[in-house]
Amino acid sequence: MHDVRFPTAAAGDGSDAINRGDYSATYVVLETAGGVRGFGLTFTNGRGNELTCAAVEALGHHVVGHDVGELCTAEGARTLTADVQLRWLGPEKGVIHMAAGALLNAVWDLRARLAGVPMWRLLAELPTADLVAAVDFRHISDAITPEEAAALLDRGLEGYAERLERATREGFPAYTTSVGWLGYDDEKVRSLTRQAVKDGWTAVKMKVGGPIDDDVRRAGIIRSEIGPGSLLMMDANQVWDVGEAIANMERLVAFDPYWIEEPTHADDVLGHAAIQRALGERCRVATGEVGANRVIFKQLLQAGAIGIMQVDACRVAGVGEVLAELLLAARFGVTVCPHAGGVGLCEYVQHLSFFDYLRVGRSMEGRMIEYVDHLHEHFTDPVRVAGGRYLLPERPGYSVEMRPESIAHYAYPAGPAWSA
Repeated sequence: MHDVRFPTAAAGDGSDAINRGDYSATYVVLETAGGVRGFGLTFTNGRGNELTCAAVEALGHHVVGHDVGELCTAEGARTLTADVQLRWLGPEKGVIHMAAGALLNAVWDLRARLAGVPMWRLLAELPTADLVAAVDFRHISDAITPEEAAALLDRGLEGYAERLERATREGFPAYTTSVGWLGYDDEKVRSLTRQAVKDGWTAVKMKVGGPIDDDVRRAGIIRSEIGPGSLLMMDANQVWDVGEAIANMERLVAFDPYWIEEPTHADDVLGHAAIQRALGERCRVATGEVGANRVIFKQLLQAGAIGIMQVDACRVAGVGEVLAELLLAARFGVTVCPHAGGVGLCEYVQHLSFFDYLRVGRSMEGRMIEYVDHLHEHFTDPVRVAGGRYLLPERPGYSVEMRPESIAHYAYPAGPAWSA
């Protein structure tokens, strides 16, 4: 296990209405007796790594010496998420849940590597019974049952070859957040947006949540550069109260946002529902990057609180819980556009979106994967994006193996990036 931190704060990369810090990863390496290794991580911010690294150490004994296949079932994953002493610190949320996710993602990466296939293919071609067995239906069976999940997955087998051919040929739609970090000045925003248009991007996202007049001005700059035919998304990173979100969006809807992301506190299901009712068809409400678990997503969907669901590969307890969330979204007919960026999130979620298209949601309509253009150089199998679309990953695994030299340079606190 490694504590890896990148000094992103100084340049304003990743800056938003609440967060300022150094993008970091609690990075896990598992190895079989035969020498095959699996890699997983959870994304944090600076000193957050101190806690998630300690939690990984506390949970690691549930993985060491255990069978990979068993750990990829709901029952196996529950040995981590329902640890009889550590669950008290959640339950199933926060530091413990994220640490469980790092370990379980490494287990699934190992499973894909042992099978010799990329993660998306491993998932998309698993038998329905194996996928259902990976999902913990406790506390969500009032929204989706194992039988309903199996029916959705079985339908995903119909037309699979045609969808795979399309995914291979076209890739998957993406949008870029790199143009609109809150710490960038107006000229940098304009320059980056203009370059994004030249590079073929037709969907971009900006951060909001500063002084509203500044948000309006910056939205005007970006909309003027991308033109009326491109999509503009906005992200408030939870900074607004419910009434404040509604009032501010009454001004910002003039710029035709496709969605407003995290307009209020992530746990405020009814608040999100109130905002969505107020905005109606003028703008979708989106959230999920810090959605703690499948139960929060269930409630957001049941309450009609979101028009876009944003799963995060690191926030929840690994692949099995993401499967639950994708199935819930399909059950309620809500579009999934994963959260990415950070450290390794783009590498992770590309697999999840391709799997969702191939086996669960079965559509690219209105669906996009977030793309942020930094830190990919630290991975051995980085994302490939061309013409505003993710290309289908080809190498075995979950794409989050970090380069040894990057680990050595950015290890905290002894790496040269921090000790100089």
